[in-house]
Amino acid sequence: MKHDEKIAQLHRHMASVGVSPFTTAPPAWRLLWWLGAEVPPPMFLSFPVLAASAGVVFAVLFGLAHWLLPFMPGLSSPIEVMVVAGVAGLVFGLALAAIYRGIARRHGLSSWSDYRGHP
Repeated sequence: MKHDEKIAQLHRHMASVGVSPFTTAPPAWRLLWWLGAEVPPPMFLSFPVLAASAGVVFAVLFGLAHWLLPFMPGLSSPIEVMVVAGVAGLVFGLALAAIYRGIARRHGLSSWSDYRGHP
């Protein structure tokens, strides 16, 4: 089965068990797929990979947003911004990874290479 066919099958499968399409395929993944990257959906990534990738992206975006749009006037030095962004990224990454691994466990999803549709 081709990557796009597996994605379509996953959408049908997750919709049938009540998982939102935006949980199944978040906007960042949709963009990657549109660009031609054959990355597995987030619920098929390992906890460390998902936590690290989501955490780093969140921390960088959070830091840039604070630097460009100073909406947190209490943080003035770049070190403070980096520490807060790092902690926020860590918390976000761990939470997101826990949520996605919970969904995968609840619905019996194993690896993307073995996925064939409904378990």
